[in-house]
Amino acid sequence: MAATDTTTTLRREALASGLVLVLACGLVAALATGSPGGVARASLVPVALAISAGPSLALHPLPTLGLANRITLVRAVVVAALASLAGEEVPPLALFALGSAAFFLDWLDGRVARATGCASPFGARLDMELDAIFVFVLSALAVGLGHGWWVLSAGLARYVWVGAGRVWPWLAAELPPDPWRPWACGVGITLFLGSLLPLPALAGAVLAGAGALVIVHSFLRDLVFLWRR
Repeated sequence: MAATDTTTTLRREALASGLVLVLACGLVAALATGSPGGVARASLVPVALAISAGPSLALHPLPTLGLANRITLVRAVVVAALASLAGEEVPPLALFALGSAAFFLDWLDGRVARATGCASPFGARLDMELDAIFVFVLSALAVGLGHGWWVLSAGLARYVWVGAGRVWPWLAAELPPDPWRPWACGVGITLFLGSLLPLPALAGAVLAGAGALVIVHSFLRDLVFLWRR
């Protein structure tokens, strides 16, 4: 009974947090852009996060989401604000500032999870899926700045992988821990953030291209590993 009560409490908190997240993303987008398109783009962030990470809630062993996961949800609002600005006339420094804030919160939620002992498979999945959304948004912004359509490959990589795993089940197999993945993600995000700065066109394109290559290469490493196994 106690376990059932704990699960119910967690689900209620997750549902309430999800509703607050949707409202917060919409409000931030409305304030940032004042356009229905901006609100729609921002709303896709919590929807995508719920679809991709929501099923993993059962893997969370604690009765509450915990501080680290709440920080991750705050990060989702920042990412949604960034998404709402795609296609809008916005100073590049504003995009860089928002992206940097999201990146800092990514670092912070990991530190808090380890420090408070609230790390869980659900938290890891939530963080990973938000990273994927963040990379997609950054790559879309880079395309909007004229850095080349091909850099969107970094943002699409995760979703192509998941889709391919439904066709070829061996791609959906669990991968062993690899320090390269978080390193590649961090470096790729840093390079994409750099491409948002008001730099010469060639410099921005090189940074965005390098970020895309690092991230796509990480997926290719995993692809080769699973193929050989």
